[in-house]
Amino acid sequence: MDGGGVRTLASITFLKHLEKEIGLTTHEKFDFFVGTSAGAISCLALAVKKFTAQDLEHMWSIENLNTTMNTSSWESKLGLLQSKPKYSNQGKREVLDNYFGSAKLKDADKPVAVLSYDIEKRSPVLLKSYDKETRNISLVDAGDATSAAPIYYPTASVEGKYLIDGAIVANHPVLHGYVEAKKLYPNNEFKVLSIGTGLSKRPFKGEASKNWGIVGWLMHDLFGLMVESSLDHELAGDIIGKDYLRVNSALDGVNRRLDDKRESNLKKIIKMGDSWWDKFGEEAVKLLTK
Repeated sequence: MDGGGVRTLASITFLKHLEKEIGLTTHEKFDFFVGTSAGAISCLALAVKKFTAQDLEHMWSIENLNTTMNTSSWESKLGLLQSKPKYSNQGKREVLDNYFGSAKLKDADKPVAVLSYDIEKRSPVLLKSYDKETRNISLVDAGDATSAAPIYYPTASVEGKYLIDGAIVANHPVLHGYVEAKKLYPNNEFKVLSIGTGLSKRPFKGEASKNWGIVGWLMHDLFGLMVESSLDHELAGDIIGKDYLRVNSALDGVNRRLDDKRESNLKKIIKMGDSWWDKFGEEAVKLLTK
């Protein structure tokens, strides 16, 4: 499951339709989970706490989003010139603790891996439920680390490592997951369902961008541009082949900002998830039940 902030509700909406259609929960149907950022938090809930899609919807409710994004240091006119992250991680960790408590990665009923990035080693890090080096990490710490998006949240400190959002290297972690699954089950064939969070198709002004500095690029959603690469999807299609389905689309009216939790925008995100079911639902059911 991809990262995408509040837009992860589209992924969850698609899973709600899927569970209803196949008569099984996401936890029951799938054997391995991998995610980045917001998608990773959902994967932790699915693999360890056996959440249904409806449970995920509750976890990503407007009340919890307000708690997660409750302290903005950008409210002054300085805006992007602020020297601190937009939000503290206190509210985010509070919500994670409410749902995950003291659970650790090793408590997963199904294998799960979440992607983060070690800023000191300049290297991606997979926090895995089945790896002796990471299995004792708490779900709260893992969820905080994988979603520590630069600009938005402070760097997470986990067992002596300084970790940030895995979207820096792969917002769409399907290939990381596929490689891990092949290691765990070398003799098995795989059916892979990958769910995105929407793609911004708004063009940049090429000539104007020549004069953008740090503030200019940030105003034009530099982080969003970094995480929306389609390269992993294209490679996955070539490597995995016919047993791979990617669910995603253009945002089509949804705000590209990862933290727009206005009710009007959340309704558009859910509607986008409904449209994905109309477009990809039949193919998803066929993939998973044939």
